[in-house]
Amino acid sequence: MSKMEVVLASPRGFCAGVDRAIEIVERALAQFGAPVYVRHEIVHNDHVVKSLRDQGAVFVEDLADVPPGARLIMSAHGVSQAVRREAAERGFEVFDATCPLVTKVHIEVKKLASEGFEIIMIGHAGHPEVEGTMGQLAGGIHLVETLDDVAAVPVIQTEKLAYVTQTTLSLDDTRTIVEALQKRFPSIRGPKVSDICYATQNRQDAVHVLSGAVDLVLVVGSQTSSNSNRLREVAERHGVPAYLINGAHELEPAWLEGKSRVGITAGASAPEGLVQGLVQRLKELGAGSVRTLPGVEEHVKFPLPKGLG
Repeated sequence: MSKMEVVLASPRGFCAGVDRAIEIVERALAQFGAPVYVRHEIVHNDHVVKSLRDQGAVFVEDLADVPPGARLIMSAHGVSQAVRREAAERGFEVFDATCPLVTKVHIEVKKLASEGFEIIMIGHAGHPEVEGTMGQLAGGIHLVETLDDVAAVPVIQTEKLAYVTQTTLSLDDTRTIVEALQKRFPSIRGPKVSDICYATQNRQDAVHVLSGAVDLVLVVGSQTSSNSNRLREVAERHGVPAYLINGAHELEPAWLEGKSRVGITAGASAPEGLVQGLVQRLKELGAGSVRTLPGVEEHVKFPLPKGLG
């Protein structure tokens, strides 16, 4: 009997926004020493957060927990204007690790509001990126998550209506919701360029391809990671069983029974080391060959904030 094959998706793992956010924290620690405070988890990955915490980063949800005058880093997900005001009032030295593609949506929202548009945001309630984007405005922005939300969204007028989206959504789900918005509000305006980020799209496209080549998909990422959850859903839509796991320690050998080809991908905030650890564990459980599918090569790099040499 031939051994089980491991198939790796490409691209997978860290995106440019995550690379930048982690580098901001590491550079701040190297330049100024510990502690450096970070509002919210810098990215949604337990291993990354633990590594940075071990180096001296202190993660907080409430700015009242940060000493006056301390150095504070805003997470990759972005923050509301209220949080920025509070940080300024408390006298923190702020370094902004907001992903530039999230910042693009913030700018978009403020520009639309200044032109008199009422705005609908497609996203997941409670996600920090959604809270940050909606928090760019004092009002005039509505959140929709489902088709039922689209039917019920209480807009005041329809002449000047626009939508934006969370950057880490499912492409398929977003398309369905946009179509429903356009049906209910024929004149609604969308972004010139999709708000869903290049890395989210590339990783979902790679899982579409991967799902056609394997009979089980393992997604490496944290349960709190939106884009990692979407990768699992993409595989499941293809009829392939899929599991979202933090790493090799969460792999259940029973999942492998009767499987000849196991696919692996990783969310945009999951380190490659976790993928390689999972590959090693699969080899211990009887996997043979490992191959990587061809995919889009990513060369995006975002500049660091001023003050971090």
